[in-house]
Amino acid sequence: MPEERLDFKEMCAKFDVTPRTLRHYEYIELLAPEREGRARFYGPREVARMTLILRGRRFGFSLEEIRQWLEIYDKGEGWEAQKEIWIQYADKQLDELHKRRVELDEVIAELKTLRDETAANL
Repeated sequence: MPEERLDFKEMCAKFDVTPRTLRHYEYIELLAPEREGRARFYGPREVARMTLILRGRRFGFSLEEIRQWLEIYDKGEGWEAQKEIWIQYADKQLDELHKRRVELDEVIAELKTLRDETAANL
């Protein structure tokens, strides 16, 4: 059974990204589609990488962190090394997200207090 390949437009649609985003990910070497003339085709490897890229972005990782993480596997260091680095990145990001949540809770409480005081003075 031949591997499924997506063209540029299909890849954008599958991941709900703009052409500009997809071209940028290629430019910074997160993705490396096959080229046939001017056409680009994305196989299972690129689809998997795009899934990881978007998941990483959702968790707040920078594109550089994602690139470095993906590069570990590409260099042949293997999945185990990649998992170890992932755990380090995840721990760091979890700490950052917890700090942001505390800050956000403080801002919400302050805004609620000011809103309630203002409403009481009407």
